[in-house]
Amino acid sequence: MMGVDMDPLFLAWSYFRRRKFQLCSDLCAQLLEKNPHDQAVWSLKTHTLTEMVYVDEVDIDQESLADILDDNAVAQLARPGTSLKLPGSSQSGGPSPAFRPVTQGGRPVTGFVRLSSQSGRPGTMEQAIMTPRTANTARPVTSASGRYVRLGTASMLTNSDGPFINLSRLNISKYAQKPNMAKGLFEYIFHHENDVKNALELAALATEHAQFKDWWWKVQLGKCYYRLGMYREAEKQYKSALKQQDMVDIFLYLTKVYVRLDQPLTALTIFKQGLERFPGEVTLLTGIARIHEAMDNIASAADYYKEVLKQDNTHVEAIACIGNNYFYSDQPEIALRYYRMFTISLGKLIRFWSLRN
Repeated sequence: MMGVDMDPLFLAWSYFRRRKFQLCSDLCAQLLEKNPHDQAVWSLKTHTLTEMVYVDEVDIDQESLADILDDNAVAQLARPGTSLKLPGSSQSGGPSPAFRPVTQGGRPVTGFVRLSSQSGRPGTMEQAIMTPRTANTARPVTSASGRYVRLGTASMLTNSDGPFINLSRLNISKYAQKPNMAKGLFEYIFHHENDVKNALELAALATEHAQFKDWWWKVQLGKCYYRLGMYREAEKQYKSALKQQDMVDIFLYLTKVYVRLDQPLTALTIFKQGLERFPGEVTLLTGIARIHEAMDNIASAADYYKEVLKQDNTHVEAIACIGNNYFYSDQPEIALRYYRMFTISLGKLIRFWSLRN
């Protein structure tokens, strides 16, 4: 009986907080049919549709066809130990390559499957063409066809036969001057519609409106530039954002740029600068371990994974990678301890999600 008397907007917000996004979206659609100009409901629905397809940009780094023609490399013939494109160039410690299986890229198989880590970088045109598209491209849920009814602000009207927001009619400069609505709208355009061009325009206008003092918009500009392959421009935006706000995510975004530019040593330097400001941060320690692992510094990678376990003893990736390293180092009894720890941690996670759902 309480749900019947509850305010519809509050109920939609409750659905959103409980991650019942479809129910929230349906209820917002009903409210917008009654009042198409309700900005609160409109903003809530943009956040809801974004959360349905949202994937953290920190972990998504799918190789594409354009990477074969990438001209951002600093040196075609990199020195040993300074490039991620030369497998086995800096082997120091760890199991022998003769006993440990390697990927198609020539690197040792890790104990944890990450995004775009199964096949490595596409070395040939055929392999790149066969690379599947993942959540890196968030396709719109609704159809792009149908009639559009213009009543006042046409871009804010919901049409059941068409998209939620008609980007071709969107007055981007108008919304850029409304910070509370602009941020939700940007995430909708960037993640849900995957329209990087319009998202970049909105971010640029909003940054200018904020007099270049809002670090959040600079990060979004960097994400747009990164998606467009303009890595040096993305680097400038991330560095500018770091001067205004220390955030772990900004360090992670910046290191992604250097990894794509094939500058792992610079990425390691940025990670260590982040650790100076955020001591013991698990994501930064994990990033350092991944870089060492990609450069075949298996011993250094294992040391950093052990540091990760000191901060978070249930970290699945660290447990799996250390166990895998001991197994191929002919120490199966020690590897078994880590795998038992892994099953215990996995059991705790399963029970946690069971109770939550």
